[in-house]
Amino acid sequence: MQQEGKVERSSSSEEGTSSLPPASDIDIYILHEQRAGRLVLDPAEAREEFGEEIASKLKLSPDGKYVLWPQPTDDPADPQNWSDNRKNFQLFIVVLASIIPDFDSGIGIASLFALSRQYHTTTGVINDLTTNWSIFLVGWGGIFFVMLMRRYGRLSTLFWTQLLSLGFLVGATFAPTLKVFAAMRCLTAFFGTCAQVTGLYTITDLFPFHLQARKINLWTMAVILSPHFSPFVFGFLVARASWRWAYGIGCMYSLFVLLLIIFFLDESMYIRKSKGMPAPVAPKTNAFVQRLKDIIGITGVRTAKADPPWREILLAPLRIVWRPHLFLILVFECLAFGFSIGINVTITVFLQSPPPFGFGFSTTVVSGIYATPVVAVVIGELLGRYLNDFFMVQKIKRNNGVFEAEARLWTCYIGVILYVIGFVVLGSALQDHLNVAAVIIGWAVAQLAVLVITVPVYAYCSDCFPHEQGEISGLLNLARILGGFSVSFYEVPWAERNGALQTLGCEAAIVAGSFLLVVPFLQWKGRYLRARFSTKH
Repeated sequence: MQQEGKVERSSSSEEGTSSLPPASDIDIYILHEQRAGRLVLDPAEAREEFGEEIASKLKLSPDGKYVLWPQPTDDPADPQNWSDNRKNFQLFIVVLASIIPDFDSGIGIASLFALSRQYHTTTGVINDLTTNWSIFLVGWGGIFFVMLMRRYGRLSTLFWTQLLSLGFLVGATFAPTLKVFAAMRCLTAFFGTCAQVTGLYTITDLFPFHLQARKINLWTMAVILSPHFSPFVFGFLVARASWRWAYGIGCMYSLFVLLLIIFFLDESMYIRKSKGMPAPVAPKTNAFVQRLKDIIGITGVRTAKADPPWREILLAPLRIVWRPHLFLILVFECLAFGFSIGINVTITVFLQSPPPFGFGFSTTVVSGIYATPVVAVVIGELLGRYLNDFFMVQKIKRNNGVFEAEARLWTCYIGVILYVIGFVVLGSALQDHLNVAAVIIGWAVAQLAVLVITVPVYAYCSDCFPHEQGEISGLLNLARILGGFSVSFYEVPWAERNGALQTLGCEAAIVAGSFLLVVPFLQWKGRYLRARFSTKH
């Protein structure tokens, strides 16, 4: 094993040094983009690969263990130079905003039976017309808004989308007819999704590489938690009051986040020019006026540059989606995350429908059961935090201080095992009407597994495409939505014909099969694919 490790380290080092330009031509501020997926993190290895002249200029983490990527410039306005408290508070605001789209969608799950009574229709019609199509628009909204964020910045784009999302959510709260309610709910989802795709941008804007997986874990926890949290909270409310109160409280939460964005969120987009020379910033005279311009987008429009042109921005998702290593992992995430979205939408039907198909539970009992994924996702965050750091550190040790993106995917092995166990247990419990404890355990393990899988997928894609984090976030968001929005169309009818065990068991088998086809292949050929299909900047 030691000899094998030496061979791996030697070949990795040779690959890195052979592709380096002369020292005078190395720009340390964009080197992490030019060598996507392979970063030298150990200071000693940096001296060997880059030479003493370049290595002496590299800034290290406070403990001196890691080289910082991206390299902070000498500009105090560089978000990489902000204090830890300021960075964490900015991420906290974005995490709260990331909860909004799926949280608002989840209110419809808690109100499903109440909505069917209000609009004199069936729960299937409510799901098909409002829930499924609003989920569908969440995916496409993310693709659209990353283009605006790349051009005009994160702050103003997030402000306007959350303002419009709040307005449409108010419209859904007071909708007099089902058609109006469906339109308002779909528009709320489309604009609200901007917050979800902002997270990866914010994390890579603010935090160095060796901390990014941990922050992605926290942000992803919020995204996965959000569709479960609202059914858990509002199910108790809808059982005793009008469903409109549930949507009204959702409006209050969105307003609270919007106020945080207005008063405290800072623009984190920073263009790293050659040799670390920051772009000129106009002097600020009146703080209030300048803040207003930043929020509503005047600053973003004035500072937007012709490079990249709109053509490149519009085509950027298409430019990277066909890269084999990205396309394969998108398919895997589409299936793994998609089926979990489906069960979140349909499980209330399984639990509240009368026997012999369902359990016949009351709305209050089902709301209590929705605490299951909430607790499971928190446990998954703690598990994923240490698993991802463990595999990163082990790769760096074995590879002589060099990290390669494929090491992220080791966490998926643990996640897929938990995924299969969770779905099979949950399917058996729903089909055979086992004790409610079996439902809770199966669902908890399945949701925990989704977080354990999703975080390394996001981190791997971000490592491979460090210049396209927005497009990566948008494509992953679209992939999981395309995998999930259609599940509720067929999951309940399938389970009614053949049983929930066959339904969820087949879904688990599909995810396990896609994992075996994708992840080991990427770990085997990932380095070649990154080199062969890289994007040059």
